[in-house]
Amino acid sequence: MHYKLALIGFGNVARSLVKLFIRKQGFLKSKYNITFSFTGIATGSHGFAVNPNGLDIQKALELVESKQSISALSTIPVGDSLAVIDNSQADIMFENSPVNTQTGQPALDHIRKAFDLNMHAITANKGPVVHGYRELLALAKSKGRQFKFESTVLGGAPVFSVYREAFPLAELTSIKGIFNATTNVILSLMENGETYENSVKYAQSIGLAETDPTNDVDGWDAAIKVAALVTVLMDTPMTPQQVNPTGIRGITSEMIAKAKAEGKRYKLVCSAEKIGDKVEASVSPQLVDSTSPLYGMMNSSTGITLRTDVILDYSIVLSEKPGMKGGPVETAYGLFADFVNIVK
Repeated sequence: MHYKLALIGFGNVARSLVKLFIRKQGFLKSKYNITFSFTGIATGSHGFAVNPNGLDIQKALELVESKQSISALSTIPVGDSLAVIDNSQADIMFENSPVNTQTGQPALDHIRKAFDLNMHAITANKGPVVHGYRELLALAKSKGRQFKFESTVLGGAPVFSVYREAFPLAELTSIKGIFNATTNVILSLMENGETYENSVKYAQSIGLAETDPTNDVDGWDAAIKVAALVTVLMDTPMTPQQVNPTGIRGITSEMIAKAKAEGKRYKLVCSAEKIGDKVEASVSPQLVDSTSPLYGMMNSSTGITLRTDVILDYSIVLSEKPGMKGGPVETAYGLFADFVNIVK
């Protein structure tokens, strides 16, 4: 079976996904008899390209990574991302445009368009999950298609699928964890004596933080992940505005040094708790000591603890490995796993 793929957004994550597809193409062919081609690409600042017979994906990678336009690869003139989806003739669309925590756009419209054209949709974008989950799920079902979003929280770690498949009829009562690797890297470096400014620059240099790190350091990325988990797993619609996050800008080197002297450290803690028929959620920097499971999560490590009415404190942790800084590759794997789970 051959699948045509469209990529909306061609940043670090989408390019890592392409490289993963190329690396795994032999396994896809031998294990599932699946082949693929990329028929549409929309970028934020390097143009648009469509070829229903398959784009030269290696050339597209080279052009974007050398900051050149991909438009010359296109066999059909297209001028925006919706036109790319319209003309790509894709079977599956990967939506990885920048996250809009306030409205979920334009990702919402991209995914609606994909379903209208009978495509499956896979995203690492939290926006449409938070701002359109029920609508998009219903639309996908009406078209006999799937809406997958495992990469929206903890990169490639299967939080949503594990909970939904391994805990049937369990009631999720609370969520707690560290969901933002960027702030964890920054706080870890500051504990080792680095300034806040240099720590942010380092996170940017390894591809964890964006050029504008506001979403990370002000807590909005963490807040929208909390909102996504609550919306999907607690079946309670929530927006990041309701979480009302507090970020890490107010944490000074002096505060971190004082905490370290007391055997404690600051973490950007994400939590949600079901109280009656309501859910209370928060994102804020908190002091944790060595008795907390969050204490040992350093650098780009992230993790979540789920508490249910039947099983207490089930945890998933992504630990940083030597030489690996997390980020785009892990998120790309979550997208790739969603693809495999759709087509296998």
